Amino acid sequence: MPGLRAPSDYKQEPPRHPALAINSKEPFNAEPRRSDLVSSYVTPVDFFYKRNHGPIPVVDDIDKYSVSITGVIGSTKELFMKDIWRLPKYNVTATLQCAGNRRTAMSKTRSVRGVGWDVAAIGNAVWGGARLADVLELVGIPKCSHATPSGGKHVEFVSIDKCKEENGGPYKASIPLIQATNPEADVLLAYEMNGETLNRDHGYPLRVVVPGVIGARSVKWLDSINIIVQECQGFFMQKDYKMFPPSVDWDNINWSTRRPQMDFPVQSAICSLDDVQVIKPGKITVKGYAVSGGGRGIERVDVSIDGGKTWVEATKSQKAGIPYISDSENSDKWAWVLFEAEADITQMTEIVAKAVDIAGNIQPENVKDIWNLRGILNTSWHRVHVQAGHSNL
Repeated sequence: MPGLRAPSDYKQEPPRHPALAINSKEPFNAEPRRSDLVSSYVTPVDFFYKRNHGPIPVVDDIDKYSVSITGVIGSTKELFMKDIWRLPKYNVTATLQCAGNRRTAMSKTRSVRGVGWDVAAIGNAVWGGARLADVLELVGIPKCSHATPSGGKHVEFVSIDKCKEENGGPYKASIPLIQATNPEADVLLAYEMNGETLNRDHGYPLRVVVPGVIGARSVKWLDSINIIVQECQGFFMQKDYKMFPPSVDWDNINWSTRRPQMDFPVQSAICSLDDVQVIKPGKITVKGYAVSGGGRGIERVDVSIDGGKTWVEATKSQKAGIPYISDSENSDKWAWVLFEAEADITQMTEIVAKAVDIAGNIQPENVKDIWNLRGILNTSWHRVHVQAGHSNL
């Protein structure tokens, strides 16, 4: 593509914050420390998890960069950044989460395949850009459309980056047309993150942000938008990011029996403590995050300091000075909440967190019950073990 190219090697990678925990160097996949993750409601760009499938694309000439819109719409339209900048700009605060978040804990039950993420393959940002619904109106697709006259029912996003899973082809994914054209779904073609121009790791110059959905559908380094009849047939839609039961293994898997995962389930994690930690006896504040997909707010976060025998309700917050109410229009429906609970620790114990969303969905107690061979959607109760004593740190 003129103006934007995908390197064939890793010689032009951008700089990254030295505090990130690197889970894979090439391609680069990394997450922040737990404490850094919940230090603020809006995640700083440096501490937002990095999820990549190949070398980071390079912009040579932003004025020559364009996105093509094609498919079952009659004709192709090219949009340059100046065209997208002319559209109304919207800011949407939304949490993105890799479907493999907390995979490492699931792998301790049984072996799984995939990048070994702790609890920080997640982040909350203010995304700025044009609504996809406005962009699609430019090619004659009205808002809230279920299908085009030619039968288009899905919107496919194709990246410029190349990945081995696509045999050197581009990363791609799709969402239903009704979601893409619904202004209330807040799907963006984003060019800003936290009030600044996107950086290379996060999709510069233009990316898709699909709030409430696993991060795999928020395609970075956008090359083209295709209106298609069936959902995307790419690797990451058809042979990855699908939820299988514990009985399925690599010998009996049939990818066609499951739909691509879209919304992520209710999730929470403790971030003020490591999985095993020695602390001074006395009062501590347990901190973490909770979030649910599909725009479902968090109704409650429960914290236990005795392994789940008894519980206290944690306090929840989003924006400073504004009380969080799960279904209030003043709350960010696509974003996480940060929670806190006070605890008095005098001996070795297990601290547990679990969240409930406004639909009454609750995290499952045991990871073994949701084990799956790709290690996705580990939303089991989050547990940390603490010992009251004298640390050498």
